[in-house]
Amino acid sequence: MMSKTILITGASSGIGAACAEKFAAAGHQLILCSRRKDRLDTFSKRIEKEHKIAVLPVEMDVRDKDSVLKKMKKLPFHWKTIDVLINNAGLALGLSGIDEGSTDDWEQMIDTNLKGLLYVSNAVIPLMKKQGYGHIINIGSIAGVETYPRGNVYCATKHAVTSLTKGMRMDLLPFGIKVSLVSPGATETEFSVVRFHGDTAKAKNVYKGYRPLTGEDVAEVIFFVAGLPDHVNVNDLLLMPTAQASATLFNKTTD
Repeated sequence: MMSKTILITGASSGIGAACAEKFAAAGHQLILCSRRKDRLDTFSKRIEKEHKIAVLPVEMDVRDKDSVLKKMKKLPFHWKTIDVLINNAGLALGLSGIDEGSTDDWEQMIDTNLKGLLYVSNAVIPLMKKQGYGHIINIGSIAGVETYPRGNVYCATKHAVTSLTKGMRMDLLPFGIKVSLVSPGATETEFSVVRFHGDTAKAKNVYKGYRPLTGEDVAEVIFFVAGLPDHVNVNDLLLMPTAQASATLFNKTTD
């Protein structure tokens, strides 16, 4: 790939941070968005110095529609040519029966995973349409392909992302904008720690007995998808650990 401008949401940790490292190492300039300002600033300065590329950190909560639109409009002129948007910000909260779940958790998942993706896309797509090209890569999940017990609302949000990606691809077809969906299976990042509200022991148990994907594994695939020729698009890509056959079926070893 020639040097491009890559915008990544949820960029301060996990898959988002791994994507930032991967694209930075290849010489691309980055717009990194995260709501955690201190972590974002530290991370941005490090990779800018280490890889000698330009980085624009943007403190942003994708759930805040007005803030997203305002901050995207305020991008400096030379940062407004966005080649690739990686809609990565997302989370799972809780693992409960539908009648036992927290409505606060439900709202946060819907606001982040679905509405946040819409807000950021809504702000970036006009720039891509104006320039006549672009690539939107939405980060889905195996939960957007299969529903699993007690995954209810999280699975619903990721199924919505799957459907929305298809709709975006149709609507943006006349404008030369590619739209891809990359859906990882079990990936060991902060995902399960967040899901279990900081219970690290419970989170670690999710990945016990097999080798899960890492953020770097997923970033490698996203980098591949973004680097294909203009006439080639990966519509939907599902990647899993070798030890995972479905959302709930794993080949685990016993210690």
